[in-house]
Amino acid sequence: MTTEPHPADAPDLSVVVPADAGPEALRASAASVLEQTLRHSEAVLVDPGRDSATTRACADLAARHPGRVRHVTAARGADPRDTGADHARGTWVTFLGPGERLQKDAGRNLLAAALDTGADLVAGTWTRLPASGEKLPRGAEQAEPAWQRPLHTRTRTVGSLTDAPGLVVHDSLVTGFCVRRSLLDPEARPAVRHEEAPPVGDLLFGVRAALAARTVTLIPNTITTHRAAPDPAADAPARITAAARAARLLARHGHPGLAAARERALLTDHVLPCAAALLSMDREERARTAAQVAPLLAGHLGADALAPLDPVARACLRLLADGDADGARDAAYALANPGTVVSPVVAHAGRVHWRPGTEAAPSTEAAPGADPLDVTELGLQYRPFARLDLLNTVTRATRSQGRLLLVGRIVLPAHALPGRPEVTATLVLTCRDQPARTLTLPVDDIRYARDALVWRACADLTRLLGARGVGDRVWDPALRVTAGGETLTTPLFAEPETVKPAGALRARPRLGRLTGDTWQPYVTAHHRLAVCLLARRRPARLAEKLLHYATHFRPARALRRRLAAVAARRKRLAGQAVKARVYRTLLLRLPVRKGQVVYEAHMGKQYGDSPRAIHEEAMARGLPLRPVWSYAEKPDGFPADARLVRRWSWPYLVALARAQYWVDNQGFPHALDKPRHTTYLQTWHGSAYKRMGFDEARVKTQNDPQRRRLQRAVDRFDHFLIRAPHDADTLGRAYRLDPDKLLPTGYPRNDRLVAAREQHAPRPPLAEALGVPDDRTVVLYAPTFRGGPGHKDAELPLDVRRFAEEFGSTHVLLVRSHYMERAALPATAPGTVHDVSGHHDVSELLALADVLVTDYSSIMFDYALLDRPLIHFAPDLDAYTADRGSYFDLRERAGGPVVDTQDALHEVLAHLDEADPHWKAARARFAEEFGAYDTGGAAAAVVDTLFAAHTPRRRPKPCPASRRRPAERSGT
Repeated sequence: MTTEPHPADAPDLSVVVPADAGPEALRASAASVLEQTLRHSEAVLVDPGRDSATTRACADLAARHPGRVRHVTAARGADPRDTGADHARGTWVTFLGPGERLQKDAGRNLLAAALDTGADLVAGTWTRLPASGEKLPRGAEQAEPAWQRPLHTRTRTVGSLTDAPGLVVHDSLVTGFCVRRSLLDPEARPAVRHEEAPPVGDLLFGVRAALAARTVTLIPNTITTHRAAPDPAADAPARITAAARAARLLARHGHPGLAAARERALLTDHVLPCAAALLSMDREERARTAAQVAPLLAGHLGADALAPLDPVARACLRLLADGDADGARDAAYALANPGTVVSPVVAHAGRVHWRPGTEAAPSTEAAPGADPLDVTELGLQYRPFARLDLLNTVTRATRSQGRLLLVGRIVLPAHALPGRPEVTATLVLTCRDQPARTLTLPVDDIRYARDALVWRACADLTRLLGARGVGDRVWDPALRVTAGGETLTTPLFAEPETVKPAGALRARPRLGRLTGDTWQPYVTAHHRLAVCLLARRRPARLAEKLLHYATHFRPARALRRRLAAVAARRKRLAGQAVKARVYRTLLLRLPVRKGQVVYEAHMGKQYGDSPRAIHEEAMARGLPLRPVWSYAEKPDGFPADARLVRRWSWPYLVALARAQYWVDNQGFPHALDKPRHTTYLQTWHGSAYKRMGFDEARVKTQNDPQRRRLQRAVDRFDHFLIRAPHDADTLGRAYRLDPDKLLPTGYPRNDRLVAAREQHAPRPPLAEALGVPDDRTVVLYAPTFRGGPGHKDAELPLDVRRFAEEFGSTHVLLVRSHYMERAALPATAPGTVHDVSGHHDVSELLALADVLVTDYSSIMFDYALLDRPLIHFAPDLDAYTADRGSYFDLRERAGGPVVDTQDALHEVLAHLDEADPHWKAARARFAEEFGAYDTGGAAAAVVDTLFAAHTPRRRPKPCPASRRRPAERSGT
């Protein structure tokens, strides 16, 4: 061992490296310490003395780097990490696991945070090697836990673990942190030591350190890399044991909430990944793993821990705890393939259970998590046979007389085929690279079993599968089943041990056997059966080698690089940046096309809103205009009396460059300048509750070029529609608009609502199209956009399934998510819930609705014009307004009740007839304050103003005083 340095030369940071992973891993870890930009650091190599090669590597490193590397031998029975900590000389100590490495600036970042904050523990992020077959984000070389980044978004210091629960709820402190050495002193009380043998001791050490620290600092920097890839099945026993002990440790230190959260994280972080690993195991290994894990789960599957989980996850955990390896495997498949029915679910007393014999006692039926095998929430009982994704397991695959013999079993829920009608089936093989190419083969036999359909097919692939041999080498079989007039297609789930006896089958490709000579059944990474054309015989193998050489020798590689460069250039030329430059330099020089109007609604995603109302008014008058509508993805639903162009296509850019008028409700692309000959009408898409434009906190924090781009985009507007003085005071000021550009006409889209209020018309035809009975109350649920740039998936605050269960017999719920988001709705009883997010015109939905449930969306201002019940369901109102800001207090000025729980919402709906009359006056004030200019003639007024050059002269109607701007009413 080397001589210990003098205290005056003591390092700032000691890195303890147990030498228990072999010489190569030891050298890599030590090198990462020596390469630190923090030079005042040391590596303490702890040699367990079991391997002479490791001992020589430790001695060699210490001899070559005296003062920076120290060689310590651990006593027999002593923990190597505690031994290293006892010999450390640094003020701060960190630990590296087998093969782990410090990021180059890790020491400097840890020390800087420790000195700045005085914390006893400083934690950063860490990455690990990817598991086999694991997909990483683009550009990433290593993986990191999904829960880690939200924990380390910024540098912060916490005095209580409840302020950063993720530190101890998950295995965050297994690496990537440093701790004050004084906490590791054996004489300290409490002393932070590795009390258990590895790996349990390693997992618990970080929790003990966090509990002992007075303050903890979290930094967003990466500290440790190359942590070993996880093995969910092999690691599960140790991780479950450690997590359970960590929960007890947290509870003893007065953190029952953190202990409960640790119990829940135990299930999601360790047990469910272990269940997923069962899919890749053979039957014997699967049974052995389940037998090891099942006893450890006793006491960890309480209702509180299971309630937040998906019903399939709850069932999977219960089956694993019962030692049902095959059942847990099937449930894990359903988790990997959402919607798949893998067990013959059965209905009992209004609830649906995983399989017969698992019915819950009546007292616990409805309690979430109380019965882990209750899967009522999935709504499977409402799905017809054709919409069920049934697990189709290959139970036998073998070679019979030169053909592929397959036997399978399809799970059949009790409600799927009542009366057991006649059933037929065919085997369909689809070319993976050319999905339009299929081969349909007969199924020899399909019949009912107790809770399944069993089938048998014998496929003569050699004679019937006429593949060319190039571009069609892989085929995916599926079973198409028809019963009771319904048809479903289900892929074939298979296991390698089942498919292996099938062996290989002779192939006869149309391009000859040099392209391949063998059909080989195999199991894909998604655990499905497929057949692949392979070269097994000598001529085909030789041809394959020649082809490989021809496509990989130097000229071929150069040609591929050249072709890739050409493809990349073509992609760049078709990109928005190039198109914008061409638009500005060339297309803007094109002459105006008189009468051409380019309409766009919600960035081309819909044919609706005020642009639609203006278009229809102009067409109804027969004005000599050339309408052009842009669409974002598909032209379905857009008008047939207009030319349609795809957004950002070349025809779209030419149309914009030559248009005499632009009309949209959100904003044409900011990169496109308005031509000099164009008049731009911005109808906007709603009055403002939340702060907008330059009033928005996000915009205020942007840099100057970003704000100038926004200002340039807004300066393109020639007219901006407003529906009340409130819009002038908020949107007009927020976007720094010239008051002369504001048109106080109201919104053309709302003409329909004003007419519906005044005429008391019957329900619109949309009710019949949706199948809404006349005696049902129609509730429209339309929440606002809660995400940011790039945000797509929405989690609805409203529990749609619960709403349908309580009100489904009297109400119909229409759900319209924001056009910039998508929301997945649960399965419910037929006719109780309709997803109308794809409906083009929201005004039609508002006219149909008897009640609107929203939060703080601008749709509330429009619906108030109908003088119908309006309910604000806003559980996050205070948090949202604190984050985004608002122009007024919704609770004080709302036109309907504001509730923050679903129980309160249901209470309001249940007694709406009695409560609504008390809101009529408030609703009238709300409509007048925010819709004073919406009098039913907005579309006509806009057409008269915008298309005056194309409109026959007629004497304009006087503008009512209520629709004039304040300056006009005062006579100034």
